[in-house]
Amino acid sequence: MAGQYGWKYRLGRIGFSALVVIIFVYTVFPFYWALISALKPERELIQTPATFFPQTITLQNFEAVFRNDAFLRGLLNSAVVSVIVVIVALGVGSFAAYALGRLKFSGKRWILYVILSMTLFPQISILPGLFTLVNQLGMYGSITSLMTTYLIFTLPFTVWVLTSFFRALPAELEQAALVDGCTPFQTFYMILLPLTAPALVTTGLLAFIAAWNEYLFALTFTLTQPSAQTVTVAITKFTGVIARNEPFGEIMAASIIVTVPLIILVLIFQRRIVQGLTAGAVKG
Repeated sequence: MAGQYGWKYRLGRIGFSALVVIIFVYTVFPFYWALISALKPERELIQTPATFFPQTITLQNFEAVFRNDAFLRGLLNSAVVSVIVVIVALGVGSFAAYALGRLKFSGKRWILYVILSMTLFPQISILPGLFTLVNQLGMYGSITSLMTTYLIFTLPFTVWVLTSFFRALPAELEQAALVDGCTPFQTFYMILLPLTAPALVTTGLLAFIAAWNEYLFALTFTLTQPSAQTVTVAITKFTGVIARNEPFGEIMAASIIVTVPLIILVLIFQRRIVQGLTAGAVKG
């Protein structure tokens, strides 16, 4: 009987390990394929059958990408837009989350439901209305339009996550700060806000990734102004410096370049991210 259970346990472990390997390959292979494609010369990219390892490693695709002024300008625009969106989302979102999580007033639940519902609409469904609004406000063709519209999907998520964190903090901390003479604002930014650092890092990083990877709004609101386009739009407009046909190698090189910063940020803040994703769900 014991041997039967031991055999089932080993079989389960083997199956679980095989599943982990399959998921790992499934998630990592696209990045690996982009990397080896970026390192291949043009003749290897067009040969059939395709090879899983480059026969000749070259950096000409990366060199061509870094010589592309439109790509570099898009990289800068993406960085500026993403950083400002994160700062505004965390600044406004932390105040709103503190009010919804710590203050007592009627209608809090419905306000949270409304905030959550704003994240349920697909981007394409609100694009016509946003286009009219951006055009009437005179922001069309500028990165200001991107900063404003990106907050539509980053700010509600930030408020929702941070609210659960502020709500989970012990009320005794706030009461002790008020007894010691702190004002409500001092209690917020000196006592409670530092305790939500894991949530701030998690929501900030996810907001940064969402703004960095966004394409639909960036294409629509900067279509006639190339100088305001972000890197996701710039990549789609590659005409090819090395290749005479579709610059597949340069596109893959550019994809690797814009992905690396996100990987580095996730690796740096991975502990904070885990704390941010789990601590708010546990009370006490």
